[in-house]
Parts: sequence; structure tokens; C-alpha cells
Amino acid sequence: MSNIKIICDSLADIPTELVQKYDIEVVPLSIIFDDKEYIDGVDITKVEFYKMLRENDKLPKTSQVTYVAFKNVFEKYTSQNREILYIGGSSKASGTYQSAVMAKNDIKQGTINTFDSLSLSIGSGYIVLAAARLSKEGKNVEEILNHLERLRNNISLLFTVETLEYLQKGGRISLAKATIGNMLNIKPILCLEDGSIKPASQARGKKQVISKITELIKEQHGQDLSKKQVIIGCGDNDIDLEALKKKLNEEFNLGDCVEVNLGSCITAHTGPGVLGIACCDK
Repeated sequence: MSNIKIICDSLADIPTELVQKYDIEVVPLSIIFDDKEYIDGVDITKVEFYKMLRENDKLPKTSQVTYVAFKNVFEKYTSQNREILYIGGSSKASGTYQSAVMAKNDIKQGTINTFDSLSLSIGSGYIVLAAARLSKEGKNVEEILNHLERLRNNISLLFTVETLEYLQKGGRISLAKATIGNMLNIKPILCLEDGSIKPASQARGKKQVISKITELIKEQHGQDLSKKQVIIGCGDNDIDLEALKKKLNEEFNLGDCVEVNLGSCITAHTGPGVLGIACCDK
């Protein structure tokens, strides 16, 4: 067994079976809905959260992982003489990474390494899984971090939404743009650039947006994805995920493709009808 302990936060959407397979410690953020606080993935399931989003007009708020929570988790593993590698969701989107760095700086025993993925959701999860695989192969922390830096510079993360309503409520677009966009069935395609969410393209209707996403992936990675890791994710719109997977199989030589239902940290901002893809070298 590797002496490295991989730790991430719940901004990374990693399927439960892979969390268990690689023994990854996931430190949860909190969700605040109507003044009630839920621990992400602990007090509320993804299905319950999607339902809550569908049935309420108010947007929930996400609350970063606290300094104390990180300190407790880090000390748990340094006391076992484990070398820690914490990989955080983008520091430009949440204060969670900074909480981890503060906790690390106050712990005098053991070795704690922190890495800012500058990504979110399946993009961050992609980087965490790469680290977990390398650790299982016996690579040391320096080798893993060098590989993660290359991934961070080359990963493609694209996602789209079912409705512009949630982006408007969250202040990312104006009410006028959301209203017109929804009337015209315009679907934005968003990406992560240097840790921040940016517009990448747009299309009209689900069929066209899936075609555009695959076109953008092809431009960046070519048609042969057999040696690349692909992660696709959705909220409660599994039918859209199946359509995306079908299109990927038609357009690419596809290798390893992981599917995941996205968690509350991303769907709180995008709505439950979100669809995304992350792609890069393994």
C-alpha cells in the first residue's frame, strides 16, 4: 500500500465506487437551503438535492470547507505517518483551497502537500483520479505533482445547462439575456479558463449543443481518445448523458469513459439539468 493519502473536497465529483477503489478521502462542503445547512453528500443525497432545486424558486448557497475540518482530517493522517496530497477545487471559485493551506501551515508534524486543480466538478475529479492512479502505481509525490501540473494545463472541461434560469439567479447572466436565451432555446457552452468559468460557445437545442461540444473536444484532442481519460456527467438528466455518450461513440475512438451524476456544489449554480465532459491524457 502506498504511504500517500489522497484527499480532495466535494467540489470534485468522483463516483463513489472510485472513491472507494482508490481510498480517497473526500472532505465535504456545506449547502445552505432556506437557512438549513446540509453536509454535501452526507445529510442530503444527489437525488434529494435535484428534487429540492426543481421544487424551489430560491437558489441554495454553498459554504466552503472550514479550517477546522481540514485540520482534523490532515492530523488524522499525519498521526498515522501518512504523506498527504490534498487536491482542491479551484481557488478562484471557492475559499476551500485557502482553508486547506491555512490548516496545513498550522500543522507542524508530517508532510502535507497541497495542489490547486484550478478546476471544478469532473475537471477537478479528473486530476484527483490521475493522482490516485499514480499513487497506486508507486509514484512518489514529486512525480505525481509534476504530472498533475501537465494535466492542469491541458485538460478540457466543457459543460452546458438545460435552462439559463439558474445562471441568471446566480448573477452570471442578466435577466434579459436569460429570458431571450430561454425563448430561443439557446444553450451556452461554458469552460474553465485559468480557474474561472468562461463562455466557450453556444448552440440552439440539445442536439446541436451536444454536436458542438463534441466538435470542440475534437478540435482540442483529435478523434482518437483511446489513450485518454474521458469523464462525462449530468444532474437528473440521464437521458442527455446517454445522448452525449452515443455521440462520443459515433465521433471518436473512445477508450476509458467514466460516468457520474454531478453533486450539489456544481448543480447549485447550474441547476439539475447540467451536462459536462472532461477530457485529457491519463
